[in-house]
Amino acid sequence: MPYRLNRPTVSTTDVLRPTHLRVSLATLSDNLASIQRAVGQGVRVMPILKSNAYGHGLVPVARKLASAGAHMFGVAYLEEALLLRRAGIDTPILVLGGIVGHQIPVFIEYGLTLTASSIDKLLAIEQAAAMMGARASVHLKIDTGMERIGTHWYSATPLLEASLQCRHVDVGGIYSHFANSDADDLTHARLQLERFSEVLAFYPQHNLPMPCRHIANSGGILQLPESHLDMVRPGILLYGVSPLASRTSTVPVRPALCWQSRVVYFKVVKAGNPVSYGSTWAPTENTRVVTVPVGYGDGYFRALSGKAQVQIGGKRYPVVGRICMDQLMVDIGEDSAHNGDEVILLGEGGPHPDELADWAGTIAYEVLTNINTRVPRVYVDAVSPDATTG
Repeated sequence: MPYRLNRPTVSTTDVLRPTHLRVSLATLSDNLASIQRAVGQGVRVMPILKSNAYGHGLVPVARKLASAGAHMFGVAYLEEALLLRRAGIDTPILVLGGIVGHQIPVFIEYGLTLTASSIDKLLAIEQAAAMMGARASVHLKIDTGMERIGTHWYSATPLLEASLQCRHVDVGGIYSHFANSDADDLTHARLQLERFSEVLAFYPQHNLPMPCRHIANSGGILQLPESHLDMVRPGILLYGVSPLASRTSTVPVRPALCWQSRVVYFKVVKAGNPVSYGSTWAPTENTRVVTVPVGYGDGYFRALSGKAQVQIGGKRYPVVGRICMDQLMVDIGEDSAHNGDEVILLGEGGPHPDELADWAGTIAYEVLTNINTRVPRVYVDAVSPDATTG
């Protein structure tokens, strides 16, 4: 007999998944203010919101930071920018990634700033804007040593000259990107900054107004104050994690998310009985094991198997056996835990993103951005009533 949905009598708002991310929007606002104080009021700050705002939720984070006075947002792709525009966010948005020709009219229609990374790209933008009877906003991209996108610093002059001939393009900025500003040895970063300065000399040499200059990412903000120029682009620093190998930060920021779940099963595992796929772990004596409904399908890396720890009742316990797609097991020894007890996977007294990164053999960037969108985001001090999911 087919199932028929009757009028629901129970709200599903609070009963769907015990696994969720709790994101403090106030913390993100505080982090933005700390970065602004660090670089000074004369320097603009462009929060980087790519990859779902580093896993925190693109639209709710953007709304909060827009209300906190963010000057401009940076995203990786056109699709991310469109999500923001369709959510009613009118803050200037720079799309940092490469573009293909058929996308250009969409950029212009939605008032987005394009990255002009070559003469060909620039001329394609000019042509599209002319055909639409509109103006396009661009930032010129200079490759000073990243070898990703952008015109090489040693052949940048023709791009700058071409931009002066465009009648339907407004050059609002010019930028580059550090490859090693998070390193202990800043030799290469300083070389990139020197190359960028050589390119920028074009403007005073021709008595032209200087566009907005920016090159400093999170590492540059922390280690190279001379690179702050007119605008900085905090990424992972905004989300409370230092990019430096030392894990230190001269800017006071705090992680803004807590990844939580709950115990859904409790059992006693006898000595010698293996746990989970592959039978890679078995206790040497009888022990208590709880099951938590989170796994690599949520972005909790399988590589954390047998390495990670979680917090239950204020105490750390090891994850044992292989992590499954949707569940993992935790050895609590002789301690007690009950169904429904809170489990902290990340943040707020539990493991720091850097700890998960070390255990998984990766970086904190990947830990944050890998948290799957099937994990609900719950926002505290949200800026609007509908900012409850990411």
